Amino acid sequence: MRQIHYWGVSMLRLTAPLALAVVLAGPALAQTAAEKNAVVNAELPADQAALKSHIMFLASDAMQGREAGSHEFDIAAQYVASQFYAAGLKPAGDDGAYLQKVPLVSYKLDGQGSMAIARKGATVSLVYGEDYIPGANPAKPSYTLTAPVVFVGYGIVGLGRDDYRGAEVKGKVVAFFGGAPKSFPSEEGAHFSSPAAKGEIAMKRGAVGYIVLESPIPTRRPFAAMAALASRPRFTWGEADGTGHIATPSTPGLGNLSLAGAAKLFEGAKTPWATIRKQAEVDGATFKPVALPGTLTFTVKTALTPVTSYNVVGLLPGSDPTLSKEVVVLSGHLDHIGVGRPDKNGDTINNGALDDAVGIASLIEEAKRFKAAGTKPRRSILFLAVTAEEKGLLGSDYYAHHLTVPKGSIVADVNLDMPIITYKFEDIVVYGAEHSTLGPIAAKAAAEIGVKMSDDPLPGENIFVRSDHYNFVKQGVPSVFLWPGAGGPGRAAIDDFMKNHYHQPSDQIDQQPAIDWESGVRFVDVNYRIARAIADGDQRPLWNKGDFFGLQFDGPGAK
Repeated sequence: MRQIHYWGVSMLRLTAPLALAVVLAGPALAQTAAEKNAVVNAELPADQAALKSHIMFLASDAMQGREAGSHEFDIAAQYVASQFYAAGLKPAGDDGAYLQKVPLVSYKLDGQGSMAIARKGATVSLVYGEDYIPGANPAKPSYTLTAPVVFVGYGIVGLGRDDYRGAEVKGKVVAFFGGAPKSFPSEEGAHFSSPAAKGEIAMKRGAVGYIVLESPIPTRRPFAAMAALASRPRFTWGEADGTGHIATPSTPGLGNLSLAGAAKLFEGAKTPWATIRKQAEVDGATFKPVALPGTLTFTVKTALTPVTSYNVVGLLPGSDPTLSKEVVVLSGHLDHIGVGRPDKNGDTINNGALDDAVGIASLIEEAKRFKAAGTKPRRSILFLAVTAEEKGLLGSDYYAHHLTVPKGSIVADVNLDMPIITYKFEDIVVYGAEHSTLGPIAAKAAAEIGVKMSDDPLPGENIFVRSDHYNFVKQGVPSVFLWPGAGGPGRAAIDDFMKNHYHQPSDQIDQQPAIDWESGVRFVDVNYRIARAIADGDQRPLWNKGDFFGLQFDGPGAK
């Protein structure tokens, strides 16, 4: 990851048009032959041409894949800021500017750390890469912990399951299997599969750390594969003291144990590891908590590298004296994955045309529609282009923790991430529609453009918890994420993109099948209608009564 400070503070405070002029006054932007031919040959209606023009810039080779922290990403951020200015949005970033500085932290293991178990005067040291993989701790670069260990099954409390029942874990480390029972609904299961979610459950019960045990059931990420990637840098956002943010600072993840490492951890336990392992071969098995003999001592060192990036934030103030204090967020991620390995054509630039230049272009065009409408929305609307989605939804998480609008004012988020617009869509997928009153609003907007809402075309991917809107969900905000649907030609188009273009250099403006600009404009239209309806509604969006996510995150309406 490059850390480039070409843009000084004074540059970031330039007005958007001047900043863009400086950008364009630099070296000529490189264009592929296909891009040049597209410019010459295209004769599109004005609204389609406007959408395409943003993607021509954002997904050009000159942007080098817009990796968060790169100089090229900064240029892309300035471009979006200039477009927000042209659309009449007010700066809503830092210090009266459109940009919000996001202090990212790249972190990785510094050495192999150590894990050892002391019992009755004897100490068993675990073997790095065979028994354990230590968890880097960006919150405490030099970290040591000694504590007893309690096994708590899957480490889940919820949906009728309590793996902590009867266990006292205060001041102790908890060990649990990864994942969640397949009997759980997919979205709820994805939530509980997250180590961070399990860490929060452990933290609320006073645990001082957690360990993830390898399951005897084969998974997508076996222990050996994780061990091979253990030294790879990861990212989080930075706290004010320069350390990295983690969701459970008092209960950090200590790492992963293999089946062999777990056997060593359980030596002498009242319930033998062989019994636990046999039980765990049945998906969703329930376990009684087991207090393990002895104490675990864990040490790890973590190397930190600061990386600066930016969210772009523009505000359209509402017109209603009361409702204007409430804010509807329209979000999308500006970053992509940068430059990588050559593909079969020797191309190394992951341009990210659909992922997610189309989403950002749609935000810009929606803002222009509000300006052209003449009548301001009753609620205020925040247009948010976030950084570092590809590094773990970090820009949106940072914004959710460092709001530039009053806390508690955000009433909804509508997120746009990788809309696949290579076909004439006949339906739309609205992830999260079934959880809140945003569902009927989205269905009505879809009907107005002659399409229907349909089911998730990729249910196994758990997309609801994998994009930026989920960081607003975790703040209790009703949120949805929109895609063109799988009806008609959609199924084949989605499958083709996911197989042949997703996170590959071929996701560029001249990809085949070709981007359908008319469908892009229809996608902007339906999103505008949804945003307008939310902003003008008499009632703020509410979670459906009893909804899992609304209850989990104390959202309005759920109780």
